[in-house]
Amino acid sequence: MAEKKPSTESPAASSTSTSTSQARREFLRSAAMVGGGVIAVNTIQSSTAHAANGHEHHGSQQPSMPAAADQVREYNTMMFHQHKMQPGNIIEPPGSPADNEVDYKEFDIDVTIIEHEILPGVTTPVFAFNGQVPGPEFHVNEGDWIKVNFTNRTEEMHTIHWHGIILPYTMDGVPMVTQDPVHPGDTFVYRFQAKPSGTRWYHCHWSTPLHAGSAMHGAFIIHPKEEKLRKRFPYKRDYTLMLEAWDVDFIREEMNGLLEGMKEVNMLMSQGKLDPQTHGFFRDYAAFKQAVLSGQYIPPYLKSRSSGVEIKPNFFAINGKSYPATQRLAIKQGEWIRVRFINASGLPHYMHLHGHDFWWVAQDGNDLSEPRRLNTITVEPGGTYDVMVYGDNPGFWTWHDHKTTQVRNNGIYPGGMLTVLAYEDFEPTYVPSVSVDQ
Repeated sequence: MAEKKPSTESPAASSTSTSTSQARREFLRSAAMVGGGVIAVNTIQSSTAHAANGHEHHGSQQPSMPAAADQVREYNTMMFHQHKMQPGNIIEPPGSPADNEVDYKEFDIDVTIIEHEILPGVTTPVFAFNGQVPGPEFHVNEGDWIKVNFTNRTEEMHTIHWHGIILPYTMDGVPMVTQDPVHPGDTFVYRFQAKPSGTRWYHCHWSTPLHAGSAMHGAFIIHPKEEKLRKRFPYKRDYTLMLEAWDVDFIREEMNGLLEGMKEVNMLMSQGKLDPQTHGFFRDYAAFKQAVLSGQYIPPYLKSRSSGVEIKPNFFAINGKSYPATQRLAIKQGEWIRVRFINASGLPHYMHLHGHDFWWVAQDGNDLSEPRRLNTITVEPGGTYDVMVYGDNPGFWTWHDHKTTQVRNNGIYPGGMLTVLAYEDFEPTYVPSVSVDQ
């Protein structure tokens, strides 16, 4: 899809400022003015960041990782270093084999700000992997060694969490638990083995309701060494449907406030003049509690600071688009297809197929011991659910969220999380058209 990439200086300049975004800007500005400490970026190697081109390549042009003992000494959190932010750092955490020890499948991925179209006339600024929504869909084989060079090309901080993948804890992508957030201009190198097999996914774990819930998510499919399901269900086509819930007002307002404040924070950070406390970073719970009780830090959840803004999705989507912009699923008579649902929203969705039963065969990437025959499946937040459909009833068949308030576009039915299972090899007596206001 071709989306316009607006300037990162002001991705939502046309939006009217609200009390929410103003409060966010004012806090970041005042916090930045009083910051006198140093916030550090952890660096093991420094060079020009990769160009993000979304391709796979084997081998590496990067220097090998330092010896394990050096890594342990050098790789730590910003709490224990004093280093000015200098974009272009390449952060290589310990925990996985070096480039010369295994044969990596290597990928480049970045995050930028784009203006994404959900429907004609409805766009929203989003943080997006490789400039697309959802992010690139990975297809790898079980046991492959994966290397992902993740470059942050925004003024905000980000990480990648590899949801459902078993990997070293330093690669899990949880900020201030397994790694520092990736700062503007820096590249973080994730290395892990693709396991277990199945439908997995990835998303940003920094400011997750905004970043991951809006657009920073994508599918990560690990194909098994022996695919037992295909023997019983010999599917020819494989579809991935990422389910999304968008509050476009929240996204625009939050990004405006966030990025305006982060300009000043990043400026002071680059000068080594910003205290980690400004971002709510503390060495441990005791340090946090002492700062609150002493009055040195006002936590953001208190009424004096919190805007109390709620996220109220007004557009529901499949793979970044709301009906009627959603893509149809094609099938032929006598054909099996596989459909992988991935719920990237914070809400459950009840996906119902007309005219057919389907076989529920996997959950969270793992094959069920016994497939179940259904026509409606509950897809919980964060979960992945795989189903098999057999083409034995030619026609055009609606497939939608049966919580029909989520089959609307800004309150107007039909819309939202709805698509069509369309047979390619029959002559219809009634040809479907598009209805957008009932």
